[in-house]
Amino acid sequence: MENFWEVNFLDIVIRSVITFMVILVLARIIGKKQLSQLTFFHYITGITIGSIAGEMTTQLKTPFFDGIVALLCWTVLTLLMSFISIKSTKIRVIVDDRPTILIQDGVINQHGLKKARLHVDELAMLLREQGVFSFEEVQYAVFETNGELSIMKKSQYSPATKKDVSANVSQPTYFPTEVISDGKIVKKNLDELNLTEEWLLNKLKKKKIKKVEDVFFAQVLEDGSLYVSLFNNKNNKEGLSKN
Repeated sequence: MENFWEVNFLDIVIRSVITFMVILVLARIIGKKQLSQLTFFHYITGITIGSIAGEMTTQLKTPFFDGIVALLCWTVLTLLMSFISIKSTKIRVIVDDRPTILIQDGVINQHGLKKARLHVDELAMLLREQGVFSFEEVQYAVFETNGELSIMKKSQYSPATKKDVSANVSQPTYFPTEVISDGKIVKKNLDELNLTEEWLLNKLKKKKIKKVEDVFFAQVLEDGSLYVSLFNNKNNKEGLSKN
């Protein structure tokens, strides 16, 4: 209890700032897969690196540079294992495992459920998260290595595509892109779309908008039309027009 109220404020702040910067750099080095495809291996790696960082920040008795070395070692090992996994299918299976089929040809795969350590109620929950409330609708369901469930519906329950109804299947002219934000033109995005400010201003004039400053948000849509939302929650009624 003697040191209960003792706070090494300066040491903790310095350690926190340096550790934060190191983690930021290492996260960039490891790459986006750590977040976007969080398999069990990457989950454990992330927790371990976070635990080391927390230990470095709060445990002042822990030599700071020992923690830095540990972080670097875990980062190198993670990168090395990821590189080996890319080159070797066998290693990839060891590290990330294989996807498990839980429903095959409309029938629940009990062996797959046992392997994934799931019961039927959990499978039903995963299906509901995909917007499927009936097992009858599912042709295949695959439990991915990152814990997500991928499903393929039976043909009679699949939504109709443009091809099915003989609709226009031409490719979009533009990728939906923000061109005005908080009353300012996003010039970089206009350039990427090969559009000019003059083109944008003409579009606004057709919508009876005189000033860019009045626009809270504007987006070029797939067909070249312009969606516009004004400030003060006054949405332009012609925002989705083809002008």
